[in-house]
Amino acid sequence: MPIATTDWIRHHARSKADHPALIDLSSQRRYSYSQMHERVGRAAGMLQDKGVKRGDRVAFLMLNSSDLLEIIFGCWRIGAICVALNFRLTPSELTFILNNSGTDVLIYDSAFAAIKEPLQKSTEVKHYIHSDCMGDDTEYEQGLAAATPVMEMIDQTLDDTCMLMYSSGTTGTPKGVIITHGMMYFSPASACRGGGMDTENVALANMPLFHIGALNASAIPSLWLGATVVTMRLFDPKATLDAINDPELGITSLFMVPAAYNVMRTLPGVDEVDFSRIQSAITGAETVPTELVKWWHAKGVIIQEGYGMTETTAAGCLLPKEDVPAKVGSAGKSYIHSEIRIVDEAGQTCAPNVQGEIWFRGACITPGYWKRPEANEEAFVDGWFRSGDIGRMDADGYIYIDDRMKDMYISGGENVYPAEIENLLYQMPQIAECAVIGVANEKWGETGCVVAVIAKDCELCLDDILDHVGDKVAKFKQPQHLHIVEALPRNATGKVLKFELRKSVPTELGL
Repeated sequence: MPIATTDWIRHHARSKADHPALIDLSSQRRYSYSQMHERVGRAAGMLQDKGVKRGDRVAFLMLNSSDLLEIIFGCWRIGAICVALNFRLTPSELTFILNNSGTDVLIYDSAFAAIKEPLQKSTEVKHYIHSDCMGDDTEYEQGLAAATPVMEMIDQTLDDTCMLMYSSGTTGTPKGVIITHGMMYFSPASACRGGGMDTENVALANMPLFHIGALNASAIPSLWLGATVVTMRLFDPKATLDAINDPELGITSLFMVPAAYNVMRTLPGVDEVDFSRIQSAITGAETVPTELVKWWHAKGVIIQEGYGMTETTAAGCLLPKEDVPAKVGSAGKSYIHSEIRIVDEAGQTCAPNVQGEIWFRGACITPGYWKRPEANEEAFVDGWFRSGDIGRMDADGYIYIDDRMKDMYISGGENVYPAEIENLLYQMPQIAECAVIGVANEKWGETGCVVAVIAKDCELCLDDILDHVGDKVAKFKQPQHLHIVEALPRNATGKVLKFELRKSVPTELGL
């Protein structure tokens, strides 16, 4: 028999009614669990007033706010499916997602008001609800005030779909990853255990909450625990340091991409910040430089590298605190509810320390893609999800992520994984940021190109790079080109958009 899901907010409103649930830094609004329970109920009632019923899709296009989290739990209370929209997508990209998902209601904040008109012309969305995410007199607040609150969740099971998150679509049209209530239960349970979070946790949600990493490594675990979430509209390095340093807020846990940790350590005044309250600091989504982890470790902040995907609800593996910094470079061991295999081209499990594709199965793994049977056929083998990532597992079960299969390039018949080279390059003080891609070469097929952002007051040339990596990697892995840029193109979650680099860099190099 399917297992019933439960309403966390209702539960916490009964057991710890006055405990802080949400603190919104932009609007300075603060809600206890009893107050959040009421607002979630009113959000659910407002959606019902718009005709939303079980299984219908409700999308949000919003910067981080307490409203966003109310909307997610309001959808879940009435069995609606929440569609998380990347606010950096173009109208045409959003149109595809809204039409593919069959979204009925779109809730958007003032930052994206201009996009409403083009979407009205290109989608079948029936209702648009505006919020300024500041608690002012908007359609959202009016709707809450007028609604009859829904204070009990309708019957649902852990197998029921509760959210859709769309992949970036870098190799084709975006795929809607189906996320179930079970995935949203077992993922935070894993994150809390691995990150050492407890019921007094105060999570800073400063990465975009439309992304599974930010949602499920910061906000959702705290709400699962009955702890506190502090929302920041957008990542701001100075504001982040100020929040961490504020004893009244008492921030105890962080999730940020490596680039965010990196920029914060360069800010004036960082040495005066009190980091002693930080109990959990998780990172992932791209190469995690060893020097970065060691710098923060000297500050008393133990950065745990994690690895996961939207398809795994961000729960794959995590490096235990006790292994930092000794095991830096590994993404740790698999979460309790995620099983990992390293598989060769024949579909056989690789021996320890042998590279292969990373496969997943378990309670945190998606059952498939929304309306994409052909993608499901390609992604799943005998109940295992094929990640498309290349990695290895040592004899002790530690996972090492070598690269994305699509980021790999072949030079002279040999596979080259850029992450290996990027890890070495981040040791160079002249380099602030970098990415390695393969570019066309008549002799070797492809050779490596370093795309770099130079550190302040430094100079860099290709010979510097070759001197640094020359005795550390084989000749075929050594980059043959250097391209200097002011900034690397990144998506909203901080991942470097290598497909954008591939479009521009070869042309500029004249290859």
